[in-house]
Amino acid sequence: MIVRPHQHWFRRLFDWHGSVLSEILFRLSLNLGMSIIAIVCFQWYEELGVKLTLAPFSLLGVAIAIFLGFRNSVSYARFTEARVMWGTLLIVNRSLLRQVKSIFPQRPDLAREFAALLMAFTYSLKHHLRGTSMREDLARLLPGHNLSKLENSASPCNQIVLLIGELLGEKRQAGEVSDILFHSIDENINKLAAVQAGCERISNTPIPFAYSLIVHRTVYLFCTLLPFALVPDLHYMTPLVSVFISYTFISLDALAEELEDPFGTAPNDLPLNAICNAIEINLREMNNESPLPQKLLPDKQFQLK
Repeated sequence: MIVRPHQHWFRRLFDWHGSVLSEILFRLSLNLGMSIIAIVCFQWYEELGVKLTLAPFSLLGVAIAIFLGFRNSVSYARFTEARVMWGTLLIVNRSLLRQVKSIFPQRPDLAREFAALLMAFTYSLKHHLRGTSMREDLARLLPGHNLSKLENSASPCNQIVLLIGELLGEKRQAGEVSDILFHSIDENINKLAAVQAGCERISNTPIPFAYSLIVHRTVYLFCTLLPFALVPDLHYMTPLVSVFISYTFISLDALAEELEDPFGTAPNDLPLNAICNAIEINLREMNNESPLPQKLLPDKQFQLK
């Protein structure tokens, strides 16, 4: 996620990091090339009676803008839902550890074990969604006997939720937790599973491919033919106007693709590393541990990962 300080409106016009311009620069250069070809070939194809007018492009441009707006709204809705889920995860982690510490004030060892499982769940969910290895983080957070249970698991996140439930169940069977308190804590454990399922639903269910494909094809066909419709009226100004219009459509298409998967590492995706880091700092601080992990900050390119 790009996190920039407030800027003057004029300086923001020239921001490079965080925009999609770096990703679509080659595609814009192709449009520039088509504009130059249109200028060079204008006299030749005018003699043949081949002429494109702006009328169909005006109608098609409006239709594309509507479809791109809808697709971007859907992609941003996925991003927003994912952000809410990870915010919920932060709240649930705090609440669960607070409940354990309140019920077992004389058991700091139990609170640390519970916090380790919560942190392991958070990091394993991040790695699961990004398709990266979670072994290093799990080995850092969990003891060996728990780690061995997760190494060969098809769903480590689900196994960690099971371990949390088993730990709570042991205390209930020992008579250390009443039924009312057990039910209250179990509700928050269920929320962990709900967050995991919601994130997996977003990650495993992309926007229908056929819908994305037709928008993608239409945008690039529009941008390819646009210079030939502009050149009769604009002549040598065709490259400037064509590239500017293409930038609008292509950048919206690229941004929608980026936001479709909010759990990745692209500049505008969710900062899962920073959220996991914040959760770990919160839980360790609640257990009076020190020193605390260093808070993750945006890098030189203003990206918070």
